[in-house]
Amino acid sequence: MNFLNNLAVKLGITKSEMTAVTLLSFFLLLGGTMKYSGAMQDTDKAIKQAEAASFSEADVDSLLALALQEKRSGGISDARLVAENLPITTENERPEQTDAIASTKPASKKKLTGTIAFNTASSAQLQRISGIGPVMAKRLVEFRQRKGGKVEHFNDFLEVKGIGKKKLERLKQHLTLD
Repeated sequence: MNFLNNLAVKLGITKSEMTAVTLLSFFLLLGGTMKYSGAMQDTDKAIKQAEAASFSEADVDSLLALALQEKRSGGISDARLVAENLPITTENERPEQTDAIASTKPASKKKLTGTIAFNTASSAQLQRISGIGPVMAKRLVEFRQRKGGKVEHFNDFLEVKGIGKKKLERLKQHLTLD
């Protein structure tokens, strides 16, 4: 307490004011500690929920394709019924192609060996690139449209869902940004 008294004298405040400041500081630190520990617990719960609810990209794409097919055909509108018709796969399995996905494949199965100009490429041309399916090709075309019809830097492709560093390197081999 002698330290606090000396500090109070140097700051020109009374002993009771110094006690009040000390208590307020203590409760502020205690509250911050409690908030931080609660936030950490909430973060852990959120991570566990996200891991439990995560789907592979192929699962999400097949869900989207089935939902789109049902919407176009005017069939089942309940998403639960669409999801019940999906094959259940484990993490290591690749899901079989459904008719909805197979029907959106390009007619030409030849893979691209040269380069194409991205700013003028069609969805079918983009699908000829190894690793680019109908959903990714659609995302790329929509991305180009959002950019005003012209993409100037390859790093901009990282904004597209599903494109990481590996896929970006593959795109750099097959695309030009003229």
